[in-house]
Amino acid sequence: MNIVILTFQGFNELDSFITLGILNRAKGPDWKISICCPEESVTSMNGVTVQAQALLEETAKADVVIVGSGRQTRSVVKNVGIMSRLTLDPSHQLIAAQCSGALILSQAGILQDLPACTDLTTKPWMQEAGVEVLNQAFFASGNIATAGGCLSSSYLAAWVLARTEGIEAAKEAIHYVAPVGEKEHYVASMLGNITEYLPRS
Repeated sequence: MNIVILTFQGFNELDSFITLGILNRAKGPDWKISICCPEESVTSMNGVTVQAQALLEETAKADVVIVGSGRQTRSVVKNVGIMSRLTLDPSHQLIAAQCSGALILSQAGILQDLPACTDLTTKPWMQEAGVEVLNQAFFASGNIATAGGCLSSSYLAAWVLARTEGIEAAKEAIHYVAPVGEKEHYVASMLGNITEYLPRS
């Protein structure tokens, strides 16, 4: 399983790192999970610089692509050089976006007529692009998912786990990272947000 978390200049640490942390705690022995960037290093909105573990071309080989958000996402979608390096195909990839990352899915033609979740800052930009923005934390249709609000990144991670390893794997991962004394509440919240969007078995 090859999972890439797209992380651009000005990225939001919560979006990329929460998803990375949860997935790495639950990953199988044949899983590869990478912070995937347009260049060798990127610096977050709060000044944290990270080295890329993969470059954008890796999306062509990925089974799962998760698009993080950040302060420069609107610049990213206007950058033909960056956007042309992305290979996104929901016919054989799970594709998910966090907050302003949904702008990238919209620009890439992935959302088509689907509604999306995003953060409050990005909402008017999504609407300008003709996308219906839902007032909820998570939405998925088929192999495409979006989430709104930094901490909803845990729902994206849980959705990926549920789709690839099963719902029990998602429950175990969220239970592990949830605060002590609130674990059952967090697992129930996760289930309440993602279960209706999982394929019927």
